[in-house]
Amino acid sequence: MTDFTDITYEVDNGLAWITINRPERYNAFRAHTVDELVLAFKRAWGSDDVGVICLTGAGDKAFCSGGDQKQRAETGDYGPSQSGLFEVEALHRVMRDVPKPVIAAVNGIAIGGGHVLHVLADLTIAADTATFGQNGPRVGSFDAGLGSGYLARVVGEKRAREIWFMLRRLSAQEALDWGLVNKVVPAEQLRAEVRAWADHILQFSPTALKVLKQSFNSDTEHFVAIGNMAYTTLKMFSESAEAKEGIAAFNEKRQPDFSRFRGN
Repeated sequence: MTDFTDITYEVDNGLAWITINRPERYNAFRAHTVDELVLAFKRAWGSDDVGVICLTGAGDKAFCSGGDQKQRAETGDYGPSQSGLFEVEALHRVMRDVPKPVIAAVNGIAIGGGHVLHVLADLTIAADTATFGQNGPRVGSFDAGLGSGYLARVVGEKRAREIWFMLRRLSAQEALDWGLVNKVVPAEQLRAEVRAWADHILQFSPTALKVLKQSFNSDTEHFVAIGNMAYTTLKMFSESAEAKEGIAAFNEKRQPDFSRFRGN
């Protein structure tokens, strides 16, 4: 597990740290990044040395800024992957299915697909410098299913719609007030706080935790199927002029003009 390029993986006294290691791209993920994340979660799943998993980002600016839009602009997709597929749905699946608690340590911006990753974690601890929000409608994208429907279960319908329709950027304190995170700590204390939570959890029965996690997930499992259907739509939508206007505007650092698509 030492040949990763886009992430790092380390285990320390029962806690697996999975770190997205692309700070020059604000820890945005390309297809290869997603492949490595899926493999790391599976390795933690099968390891007797791991009882808790933490997902975080390298540096102090970003947890994860979602899909790599520069890569998308350069190649028209998120780059090559081992299977030939962009396995982000598999990443969502393994985060939910891994029978061990997953903590998101949000050390900076959690935007777009990165915001979805922290929402899918069982627990979120945020640095006081963290920010949260969505970006899809600005760049011609969306996340139906877990990224929206499950989000509404977490923060409520009105606030979930505000996050998506208004693209609100929430501070760490606002995210705490909305129930989007479990705790906010000074940035320099983030890793220590995760360590403390993990040590507490590691005292408990792993089978009990596994069944509890499966029980929590069962109530929202239908969002996975909705997300799969929506991902099919997203792949087709990404080839449209509307979506291309969003990504072009993002890379040209201008406001997109979606006005001609409102009658569709």
